[in-house]
Amino acid sequence: MTLDVVHARLAEALRGPLPGHTAFLARSGYTSAELLAALRADDAPRESAVLALLYPRQEEPHLLLMRRPEYDGVHSGQVSFPGGRREVADSDLRATALREFREETGATPADLQVLGSLSQVYIPPSRSLVTPFVALARELGPTRPDPREVQALLEVPLAELMRPDVLRVRNQYVRLLRRDTEVPYFALGGQVVWGATAMMLAELRELLGG
Repeated sequence: MTLDVVHARLAEALRGPLPGHTAFLARSGYTSAELLAALRADDAPRESAVLALLYPRQEEPHLLLMRRPEYDGVHSGQVSFPGGRREVADSDLRATALREFREETGATPADLQVLGSLSQVYIPPSRSLVTPFVALARELGPTRPDPREVQALLEVPLAELMRPDVLRVRNQYVRLLRRDTEVPYFALGGQVVWGATAMMLAELRELLGG
């Protein structure tokens, strides 16, 4: 799949209704209704945004992810898209996603084009309501990841995300449910990608026909 094909598919798919996360959550021990109930119980969720950037590397479309450093927090060491909380100076959540992407990765692709947004994801442990934006660039350019926020940048071939065997299941403790349950995850670049980021990846893959 070339970047032009990816562009065309996503541009069309993002104009229509989104598939959401129901199918992905059906693989696990909890449901969209449980996440919705947790969101409704939160009277002031923290608005956040992330950016899923697709770009070519050796003529093959790639997706940029990052591994967070180990720290005393709920997202320690996890793999995610670049992003973070909305700040007062941000005009909207799209601006949040772009600012956080630049701050965390140090990359400033000159031709970056935001195509649209995926379904919002509520993350109960951090009380974050996250809007994922999807963008394309013809070149990633140089990167200078912020060591306070980023342990490593992960350049994942899109073909790897689209493989049927990349989506797996493991037993894990889920704080929302307060119990161990079967959790779906993506095995990408030697990393375990689960939780909110896996939900976003699953929806993106569905939009691309996976």
